[in-house]
Order: sequence, then C-alpha cells, then structure tokens
Amino acid sequence: MERNRRSAVALLGAGLIAAASTGLAQAQAPAWPTKAVKFVVPFAPGAGTDIGARLAADVLARKWNQSVLVENRPGGDSLIAIRAVVNDNDDHQLLFTPTGNFTPHPFRHEKLGYVRDRDLLPIARFSNTILAVGVSDQSGIKSLQELVEVARKRPGELNVMTVPGITDLVWDNFTTALDLKIQKVSFNNLGQGAAEMAAGRIQVVMSAYAIMQPVIGNGAKVLAVNSRTRSPALPNVVTAIEVGVPSLQLEGLVGLFGPKSMSPALRKRIGEEVAEVARQPNIAERLVASGQTPNPGGADEFAKDIAEQEKQVAEIAIRVGLKKLD
Repeated sequence: MERNRRSAVALLGAGLIAAASTGLAQAQAPAWPTKAVKFVVPFAPGAGTDIGARLAADVLARKWNQSVLVENRPGGDSLIAIRAVVNDNDDHQLLFTPTGNFTPHPFRHEKLGYVRDRDLLPIARFSNTILAVGVSDQSGIKSLQELVEVARKRPGELNVMTVPGITDLVWDNFTTALDLKIQKVSFNNLGQGAAEMAAGRIQVVMSAYAIMQPVIGNGAKVLAVNSRTRSPALPNVVTAIEVGVPSLQLEGLVGLFGPKSMSPALRKRIGEEVAEVARQPNIAERLVASGQTPNPGGADEFAKDIAEQEKQVAEIAIRVGLKKLD
C-alpha cells in the first residue's frame, strides 16, 4: 500500500511538472499573430527595402494565415516610421528597415523620441543593401586608388553625391582619414544624381548600387563595394578593404524590428521564420535583382551586427568631429 502511495505521489509530481512546463511554454510563446501584421517601411514604394519587405510579407502571410501588410512611411530621416512603431507598441506592427537609417540618429537629432535598444528590438536580419562607389566614365578614373590620387592632385575639383545618413557619414570618414577635399552636391532625387554622374557633370556617387545601376555601363562604372566581402551580384567588383581603403567599409544591414512589448520567445520565433524566407532560392534571386544580397539571421545575430555598427558610427563621429545630440 505504501508503494502504491509513493507511485501515486510520483505520478502526481510528474504531472504537475509537465503541466508547469506546458504553461511556461505557452507563456513564453503565446499564440501569434491574432490579427493582421503590418511591416512599416521608411521608404516610398519601389525602394529595395520596400521590395524585400513585400517579398517577405507575401511568404509569411501564407505561413501565418494572416494578412501581412506593408505600410510606407517615408520622410523625417526615418523618424516618422520609427516613432509609429515605437509609440504604438503593438507586437503586430513591426519596422522593416536598414540599420543605417537609425544608427547615426544620436548624432543628427536632438530629440529622437525613442531609445533604440529599449524601444526597437531586433527580430531578424533579412538582407544587405549593396552599397558602392561609382564614377563617371568621363572622369577617366578606373579604380578606388586612382580616385584617391586624383583627389589629392586636384583638391576641391571633384564632386560627389552621397546618401544622407550613415552613407554620408562613412564618406566623411574616408575623406577625413585620407585628408581629401571632394565637394558634396545634393539631389532631392538620388536617381538624378546618378544620371548627372553618367553625364559627367559630377564625378562620384556613393549610394545603394540600385540607385546607380541604371547608368552602370552607360556612362558610369562601379569602382568598389563597401561591404567586407564581394557581392554575389557584382562578383568581379572589389571591396574597398581589398584595395586598402578600410575607411569606406560599411554593411548595408536590413532587417525587422519589434517594439518593447514583444517577448524574447516571440522575437526568436519570428526571427527564425523571417530568416528562413530569405534563404529561399526564389526570394534570394529577386533580392539580388533589386540590388540586395540575402543575409538571413535571427534576433541574436542581428543584435550583434547592430551593436557593431553603432560602435563604428560612434568612432567615426569622434573622428569627424560630431557630438551626440540626444
């Protein structure tokens, strides 16, 4: 009888442990999504990030059995899109963006209205925007080393268009490190800047490859990509690091972020599912065609990359004489 009692107690204990484990798992990974999911993109429709968001949304809508909508909120140096996600604090409204859109923010704005590592949590790394340095054929410049040499021989004579934000900051890092004088010119329409390069009216563009892609081979050429490794889309184009110009290194990280209300378990689950989308061959092919490189990774991998980029931005800011404003 004592043996039966001990067996009953053991079974009861095992049952309580199993129930507790099940309850804990349910608490850590609640049912999600329970309504339509929204990807907020800080660009107008048609941009590379917008294309990536829509590719992911289409696949995930079928997987999640819920609508996945893409909402474009351009402007305000991405603050409009970021604040929408942060202020709503809804785990069904997520931000799909390049990290370079916000990593320079503390050095560009006095009142951000958000704290990145508290309010904007990495979920998944999806792709890398291909960033590159291009030149006009009329410039006669055939390599990044030649660009440096010409700029030294003719200080202030060359013109460059860069993209506001981290791309512009990294360009300043390059010219400061090598003591070069290259005049910046601005265009509201970045595609117009690329066209001006092809026409020879400006000599250099540093931007997403997709912006200059229409004129490459038609008045302009790519000298180097900014990433650490060569891009699958441009396998014959060297990296800036390969040719001894590490001050131009920049990763065009793009991924998904959630608000502070999102649980770690849910971030992990969504991160794995989003990364799996980027691994699909048909998705990878379409990303490359739009000037991107698939770069799938979960929440932890993405968080590590962002921390590294934030450190890079802080170091460049010191080098070029910028101070934190927020």
